Amino acid sequence: MPWRPTSDGEVPTLGHYVIDWVAAELNAPDDPDGGPMLFTREQEDFVLRWYQVDPGTGRFVYHRGLIGRSRGWGKSPFLGALAIVEGLADVLFDGWDADGQPAGRPWSSVRVPLVHVAAVSEEQTKNTWDAVLGMLCGPVVDDYPGLEPLETFVNLPVGQIRRVGSSARTVKGARTVLGILDQTEEWVRSNGGLVLAQNMRTNAVKVGGRTLESPNAYVPGEGSVAEQSAAYAQKIAEGRARNSGLLYDHREAPADTDLTDRESLVAGLRYAYGCSSDDPRGCVLHDPPCRPGWSPVQANADAFWDPANDVQRLRADFLNQITHASDSWITRPEWNARSADVVGEVAPPAPGDVVTLGFDGSRGRSRGTADATALVACRVHDGLVWPVRVWEQPTGPDGDGWRVPTDEVDRAVREAFSTWRVVGFYADPARWEGTVAGWEASWGATLTVRASGSNPVEWWMGSRARVTRALEAFRGAVVDGDLVHTGALVLTTHVLNARRRTNASGYGIYKQHPDSPDKIDAAVAAVLAWTARLDAVAAGATQAKPAVPIRVR
Repeated sequence: MPWRPTSDGEVPTLGHYVIDWVAAELNAPDDPDGGPMLFTREQEDFVLRWYQVDPGTGRFVYHRGLIGRSRGWGKSPFLGALAIVEGLADVLFDGWDADGQPAGRPWSSVRVPLVHVAAVSEEQTKNTWDAVLGMLCGPVVDDYPGLEPLETFVNLPVGQIRRVGSSARTVKGARTVLGILDQTEEWVRSNGGLVLAQNMRTNAVKVGGRTLESPNAYVPGEGSVAEQSAAYAQKIAEGRARNSGLLYDHREAPADTDLTDRESLVAGLRYAYGCSSDDPRGCVLHDPPCRPGWSPVQANADAFWDPANDVQRLRADFLNQITHASDSWITRPEWNARSADVVGEVAPPAPGDVVTLGFDGSRGRSRGTADATALVACRVHDGLVWPVRVWEQPTGPDGDGWRVPTDEVDRAVREAFSTWRVVGFYADPARWEGTVAGWEASWGATLTVRASGSNPVEWWMGSRARVTRALEAFRGAVVDGDLVHTGALVLTTHVLNARRRTNASGYGIYKQHPDSPDKIDAAVAAVLAWTARLDAVAAGATQAKPAVPIRVR
């Protein structure tokens, strides 16, 4: 019979069965008394989503998954349990039961199941693999005759679970029903991690299988598999991905966690560790709180105050915060701390607000990829920054031959002037000289502040000393708490992509390398909008007048 929900908001999932199967069949790997492997509530939440099926087709909703948590959260036994589940349990959709809920059958009913537990070094697979061997000492041994756990592989009644290392050749062509990608923050091009990940995903796709990765916080700019997955998740969130089959579950401590304040630090650790936190007050994710877990929150807090430790490394390991590359212009915690959601009590942009605009345009292409073009606004009275519109080349076939739609850009600028009271508009005119000249002709006389004595809009980024002052003013506003942003993903992405490079007159911001697909154009436009805002504040431009509404994107 067709699926029917049993409660409001419920989705069809094989996850309930998986949770019960694990508790019945597997031992907790570190329990000397041989107790059952029990998922925490947040692990159960992930399992329910991971095993969700489409009610129309019966296919899994997600073909890729990522669960990013702090070091010591329990990712290794969690992933190990799911590896065993895929090899033995009834997790392949097999219609609907009498209650209209999904039923399953084992992979062995349609093919020889093969599960890979992979990392870029043998040592990295050890934690997950040791957990696999420990869990297989439970009732599962008697219930599944022919099960044989060995040092580097597990013989299943039908099929195998294998531990594999960094060589992409060892997995190429293997028909895996599940690939576990462990610690993908360390899977980079130089150690073969990118090719290994691609091969594992290709292997799984061929048989309708899936891949699941488990990184700690990655370092932006290294190009790791974890960073690529985060970029994919952002495209899905922004509606720019053609496929939304990634279950992305990364949780980190709040951006405003104060490392110098014990109470704030412990609160951040409790949030990052969730149900695994050993705080006697229980977890902070659920009401009523779950019972305390095993991760030593107080000891982790002590580590931050040990002067011998690298605080940024601890941010990544314990707070699971994606911080920054060594040459980052603005770090993720600094930027996230100025989001309106974090700051609170910030009114959204409204028609008639007094604003300044910043524009960075591009028409160039590098290796088939066009640079982005961005129009960013800044409200004068409180320094709220948001992207009015950012034009980026679409991914996949839709991006072939794509060029920035100049008429659309011009229309967005005109709509901005009709929506808000624009008192300053600074635009880098490179390759847009004619368009910028037209904007000056249309609105130059109405602007309160001017980019230069002779040009009200044209603000060249070629003057290095002036650019350095503008960049430092923007960065200082973020660090000192003078600037607020709406949290828009596209602006956040561009700001965090920006790399700082010194020059004879100070410094500038650049992409990681000239051919990088990671854009920074919205960051440049935001700097120009902020620079205009500072000039507007100095000029006393704070009075608003009504304007026509526009939807901000």
